[in-house]
Amino acid sequence: MLPELGYFLLLLAAISAIFQVGFSLWGEIRKQYHWLALAPLFTYLQAIFTTLSFSILVYAFLTDDFSVIYVAAHSNTQLPNFFKFAASWGGHEGSMLFWLTALVIWSAVFCKFSQKIDRLFANRSLTMLGLISLGFLLFILLVSNPFERGFPPPPEGRDLNPMLQDIGLIFHPPLLYLGYVGFAVSFAMIVGSLVSGSIDAAIMRWIRPWTMISWGFLTAGIMLGAWWAYYELGWGGWWFWDPVENASLMPWLLGTALVHSLIVSEKRGIFYYWTILLAIFTFALSLLGTFIVRSGVLTSVHAFAVDPDRGMALLILFFSLSFIALALFAFRTNLWHGKVRFDIFSKEVAFLLINGLLSVAASVVLLGTFYPMIFTIMNWGSISVGAPYFNSVFAPLTLLLMIIMAMAVVLRWKQIPLKQILVKLWLLPIAVGLASGLIYHTILQRPHFDFVILPAVFVSLAIWIILTHIPYLPFMFKIRPLAMRLAHIGFAVCVIGAMMNSYYGDEVGVRLKPNEQAELAGFTFKYEEYHDLIGPNYTTEQAVFSISLDGKTLAEVTPERRYYDVRTMTMAEVGLYHHYLDDIYIVMGDKFGNLEYAFRLHYKPYVQALWLGAMIMILAALLALFGYRREYKK
Repeated sequence: MLPELGYFLLLLAAISAIFQVGFSLWGEIRKQYHWLALAPLFTYLQAIFTTLSFSILVYAFLTDDFSVIYVAAHSNTQLPNFFKFAASWGGHEGSMLFWLTALVIWSAVFCKFSQKIDRLFANRSLTMLGLISLGFLLFILLVSNPFERGFPPPPEGRDLNPMLQDIGLIFHPPLLYLGYVGFAVSFAMIVGSLVSGSIDAAIMRWIRPWTMISWGFLTAGIMLGAWWAYYELGWGGWWFWDPVENASLMPWLLGTALVHSLIVSEKRGIFYYWTILLAIFTFALSLLGTFIVRSGVLTSVHAFAVDPDRGMALLILFFSLSFIALALFAFRTNLWHGKVRFDIFSKEVAFLLINGLLSVAASVVLLGTFYPMIFTIMNWGSISVGAPYFNSVFAPLTLLLMIIMAMAVVLRWKQIPLKQILVKLWLLPIAVGLASGLIYHTILQRPHFDFVILPAVFVSLAIWIILTHIPYLPFMFKIRPLAMRLAHIGFAVCVIGAMMNSYYGDEVGVRLKPNEQAELAGFTFKYEEYHDLIGPNYTTEQAVFSISLDGKTLAEVTPERRYYDVRTMTMAEVGLYHHYLDDIYIVMGDKFGNLEYAFRLHYKPYVQALWLGAMIMILAALLALFGYRREYKK
């Protein structure tokens, strides 16, 4: 009876959402705003009902209740318990329930921490969150029920997709969903301000912490997804411009622009229209990403294979919520008029350029992601848009963005003399020298000298950003400015890792038997021995390699080929060794007999800088949240 109870709890949550939206609309129409005061009660009820429902789904996985079709399709008695827990969001139905659970929890948290802001504005925001919850509740109840029974129940489940049986699955989707859903709070608050008919610096100050923590969650989710693809899929890369990867990148780009726009709106009382539109489209792109993953219209290794009807339902939800917000914006275009003066050399102009560049970047990703589908729909044939398109367009955009970031420290509000800006350029030659040394050190480890101008330019700019920001860190007594500078430094560190890894990485394919060895980038890879092992729900072929440099043994790594019996799939588990900021990466391929295997050896210079930079940005988001929390208490 527990699965039926889980479905019934979702039904109760939907009824609560209907009452919340209905009472609020009645109060708005009748100008009787006390009806909106019921919004917190219904918000907490939705959070309780939905969280209990999701807990019942998790319990069904942990107890191997294969009478539930979703459990039978994504679990197995041999699956370890921590993967059974993660499997609850490893398929379409469960992931949508988790998405909804994250949304109602965000709503409840907002309800709790919005007690010191204007109550009518907060209740209007909660009503919009309730409307979003209602849309997803109806979607789950009508076309995506995770509690559907199947009789007779199978004696064994089909097991979780082996690609998802990894620690990354436990943390990557939840973090990504928390980022997506977090932007719903910013979206709801903007809609609440549009309904109120007034937008001011106080509202922008209320929105900023919710946007910042959502951005931090999304950054963590994207980083963990890139890390998972890097070591789990076995291709040696971390970003493929896959449609599902792009689905997370688009709201991140606009979310980054939104964070900057909110700063200007709060500090200077301008860019309100920018802020409104960015908040609307950031959440709209989060919904669009949900559609991409679950509609089947775009092919991706990350996508869920579901019928197009579900995709159509999500598309209707996407257009409905976007239309409501944009219609309100159209009717309220005269919300604010004012004049604020600033010169071309000022922070205002820098933030305006940042908004424009990030918006163009998101548009480029949107066009490249959907253009092949549009091309096919129009019967023009078939076309693919891959890394060359994205890289060629993103290079100049990122270049301009980094120049602005490097100048951000010296710029001031309103204006600043050009001489003061030129003074800061003395750090640029030092940055170029450091970048040249770093690149020269890296290419010395390769068999041939290969100097490329593009990574030299980007690494120089990244080091310039770090040099211009670091001197200000010891003097930052306010947490939020410190968080901003750390975020910029983290981005620069990511750029160094991306460029060095992309242009100076090396790889080679070899066939080796035990006691044979190969060379790559100065490292010696010796195939020492071989083992057959049995895991909890798989068998594995494991090779043992010793890695040495200049005759000194550094480490022992064990690449594997795992065979999952239930799914009848073979997965490569890479062998990794971290050598300072570099990675040594071994992928085990096909067997040729007599313990001879094909291996792919990779040298990944500075790839650890990618994860380090992302962690610095996440730390910046946490620091900013701590700063907002201190202000809230005061």
